[in-house]
Parts: sequence; C-alpha cells; structure tokens
Amino acid sequence: MNESSMVAQPALDREAELDRLEGLVRDALRQARDLGASDAEVHASSSQGLSVGVRLGEVETLEHMQDRGVTVTVYIGRRKGQASSADLSTSSIAACVGHAMDIARFTQEDPCNGLANPDLLATEQRNLDLWHPSAVDASFAIERALACEAAGREDPRISNSEGAAFNAGLGLTVYGNSNGFVGRRAGTRYSQSCVLLAGSGDGMQRDYGYDSRRCLDDLEDVRRTGEEAARRTTQRLGAGQLPTAEMPILFDPRVATGLIGHLVGAVTGSALYRNATFLKGRAGDRLFPEWLMLEERPWLKRGASSAWFDAEGVATRKRRLVDAGVLDGYVLSSYSGRRLGLETTANAGGVRNLLLPAGGERQGNLLSSLDEGFYVTEVMGQGVNLVTGDYSRGASGFLVKKGNTVQPIEEVTIAGNLETMFADIVAAGDDIDTRGNVHCGSLLLRKMMVAGS
Repeated sequence: MNESSMVAQPALDREAELDRLEGLVRDALRQARDLGASDAEVHASSSQGLSVGVRLGEVETLEHMQDRGVTVTVYIGRRKGQASSADLSTSSIAACVGHAMDIARFTQEDPCNGLANPDLLATEQRNLDLWHPSAVDASFAIERALACEAAGREDPRISNSEGAAFNAGLGLTVYGNSNGFVGRRAGTRYSQSCVLLAGSGDGMQRDYGYDSRRCLDDLEDVRRTGEEAARRTTQRLGAGQLPTAEMPILFDPRVATGLIGHLVGAVTGSALYRNATFLKGRAGDRLFPEWLMLEERPWLKRGASSAWFDAEGVATRKRRLVDAGVLDGYVLSSYSGRRLGLETTANAGGVRNLLLPAGGERQGNLLSSLDEGFYVTEVMGQGVNLVTGDYSRGASGFLVKKGNTVQPIEEVTIAGNLETMFADIVAAGDDIDTRGNVHCGSLLLRKMMVAGS
C-alpha cells in the first residue's frame, strides 16, 4: 500500500484483534501460573493511526502508526515482577513471562502488592459508544489540515504559522488477571489543531485552536478551529502589563481545567502515601464553597476517558469527588489504598470525565459579569508545589472592566495558595469545555496577587 492511500481506519478488524489479544492474555496468565506465580495480570494492546502536519500551505509530516504491546505482572506472594514486550509472538510472550518471574524472585516483598479485591471486579460490561471508525486516508487528513490553517491565515493580521495538524487513531486493550477477570476495550479518537502568530518583533503573539472527539462527525468544522486560533492570537496584539495588586481572577476554561487537575494530583494515592500533598488526611473537610460539586462520570457516552473497568479490572462507578464543597474522598488504586488503609476508588489509571457544573454567586457568562479583574487565558511555568499548596505561575490574558476586555496583558505572575484559591472560587461558568478529561467552564476567584510592572 503506498503512502497516499494509507488508511488509518477502519483497517483493523476490531473483534478479530480483540479475540487475538484475549488469547494472548489467557496464554500469558496460564504460563505464569505454570511457572509458579501465585497471581498474575496481563495488559495487551493494539493501536494504529494517521497523523498529518502542514505549515504555510505545505505538507510537513505524514505519519502512519501501528503498535502492539503486552505487559505481564506476576506476584510470588507479595513480591512483584513486571516485564513488557512490543513483540506479540508466542516465543516473545513466553520470554516476557519468564523475565517477570525472574524479577519477582529477586524483589523485596511489599505487603501492599497484589491484585485488586475479587469482589470489586467489574461484572457488567457497558456500551460507552467509544468506537467510531471512519475511512480516513492521507488525502482526507491533508485536506482537513490545510483547510484549518487556511481559515486562520485569512485574517490579515496573522503574520506566520506554526502549522495545523489532523490526527485519527484507534486503540484496543484487553486486561486479564488470575482472579478470572478478562475485560476488553476499544475506542477511536480524532483531533485537529492550528497554531498561529501575529505581529512582529517583540510584539509578536502566538495562540492556538483545537478540538478532540471520539467520533469524526463530532469534530467542529475545521474553519472554526482555524478562525478560533486567529481570534485568540490577534486579540493578544498590543499586550501590556498590570501594576502589582490583588484583584479578582477569572480563569478561562483551558486554565480552569488545570486548576482542577492540581486538586486531583493532590488527592491521588501516590502523593498521599508519600506525604507529598497538603491535602493528606483532609477527606471530609470543606475545601470549596458549598455550591461547588465535582463529579466523576466514567460511563459518559463518547467521553474522553470513559471506561467500565479501571486498569486493575475494578468496576468503575459514578461518584462525587467534591460534594457541597466537601472533599468526599481520594483517587486510589488497590496498591495506594492498601498503603493508606483504604479501599480502591476504581481509579487505577486515573480519574474519568470529571464535571464541575456551572454555579455560584454569578451565573452564565462570567466575563460579562466581571466588573473589574484579570481574565487569565494562559499560564506558564511549573510553579505549583503540591506539598505546600503554593501556586505561582506566569500568566497572560486581559484586563477586564465592566464586563469587557480592555487591554491584553502579558508577562505577569499570579500567586496564591491552592487551599485559599479553592475556597475563593466565587462562580463556575456555563462555558464548559468537554474536549478533555476535566469538563469545566470559566472559574472566578475572589482575588489573587498579580505581580506586574
């Protein structure tokens, strides 16, 4: 097959490939038992995709990806060994199991090692509508990426481009363990993006637009993505600074999702048992205003991270991580749960489709309701310390007065402490971004310190 006719989807026969992966998983589990493992678990996966990148109307990259892999984990009592291979041949699988056993024999025992509680394993398979293969060839992908960039470059203020991209991919996974669980998953994903530049010299600005969905038909029109990149880029022209002061802060949804991500990082099991978080032992405490709720929805149809079982085979479930402002629990796997004397929360592999609904003191479009403050559209740097909760990051955005953006702002620093920031959330907007794993709109904070000129 030549490059111009490469098909990213649906070249893979889903059921046949899942059957093949399941057979490999069952064989590896049998071999581990035969070699003396007291328990074992196996992940086998297969994926393929097509990626195209263009810049200034020319194709720069065209990549076709096809990948398979297996990871075998064995337990000899509470000793653990793990080995992986990208070769799924019979001999390679056998060698992988043997390597895992060798590692386990020379590893120190850890009383928290082991498979998930069999009583918690998933028994009900759910159709989450994640599989939407489309016949995407190189010509289609190139055309879409070129159209995306061209739409953004129509604005005469756009002076250059870092390019546009289109990606299509699918993935299949089978997980099994020696407690009798075998689960199969399949999903597709499509994305497009565009990065543009405006202005020149020291006044040059850069921004982007993107979309990502499970189904190709759900992707926004490519012109909209390109135009969004141009709008966001040109809005930043003529940026200045703010004087150092405390003021209300409005986080754009792209930034707000990161703030929620910091919460998740601080209540994840590994951070808790390592004493590397300011939120250890805080389950049951009110961290947010009473109106705020944060709900995990692992069964969301076409969700970015939907799954009916986690990475250990535990049945996922809908739950509130934050309920009426109170931290209702942690984000735990079986191992981290045992380290903390708790039960897994079915979050081996992470959280799935967190939603923060609109609410608070102000409703609707929070930008139009803001009398004066700093609308943050981008943050930079790594200045978040989850041990102390201290937060200090470079930021850019807009000065807002009476609901209108009156001046683009750059090269300032916003600083505070995450615990105070969580408590100071005044409102959550209805402009909810559903493209990723955290579904959240704009977040308005009562005040933060802004260090500028």
